[in-house]
Amino acid sequence: MSVSIKIPDSIALRNSYKQKFTLRDLYRTWVFLPVAIARFVANKKQQKVSSQFLERLQLAVTEVNACPACSYAHTYMALKEGLSPEEINSFLSGDGKWVRPEEAKAMMFAQHFAEQGGCPGKDAVVALEEEYGLEAADVMISAVQLMLAGNIIGLPYSAFQARLKGKPYKGSSIGYEIGMQLAAFALIPPAFLHGILRRLFGLPNRMAY
Repeated sequence: MSVSIKIPDSIALRNSYKQKFTLRDLYRTWVFLPVAIARFVANKKQQKVSSQFLERLQLAVTEVNACPACSYAHTYMALKEGLSPEEINSFLSGDGKWVRPEEAKAMMFAQHFAEQGGCPGKDAVVALEEEYGLEAADVMISAVQLMLAGNIIGLPYSAFQARLKGKPYKGSSIGYEIGMQLAAFALIPPAFLHGILRRLFGLPNRMAY
């Protein structure tokens, strides 16, 4: 049986960017994806962090950035992971009603991560590692990195879809909307190579403090 979930109006009816990303943001985020993807996939088998927990973290990031395309996509992913419609709507609304005490610090980190455009402060990262351990923290950071990458291309895509419906975003342009989509594909080879080289040299898979 299909379940219908109404995306919060604060996201579904947006006509402007809550956060507008640049090509620099796109490249920087893409650099961390090879390792983030590997850790995320490995966690599917190892379950160092539950898939539901990671989905809640990703919903928290999407709520901060208010990305309609990502919200719709992750609504269905969250349903498949077993989250209830009420829980999903709560996270997309940012009301905090369904935040579990044992997950609160991670949720705060996810929101901070999104608000800082993927550049969390040292204290936030240390607090996450101390609360959940290094391996679990790495998985959580990978999950929010993947979600941020999705938001960076999902936002201009959403703006383009709104433009096609005659409701263009304020402060946007068709050049930006299409350009970010094309740049995402063009930057994959150099950014992924950059990320792999960082890994080989033992650099952390996140922004330096």
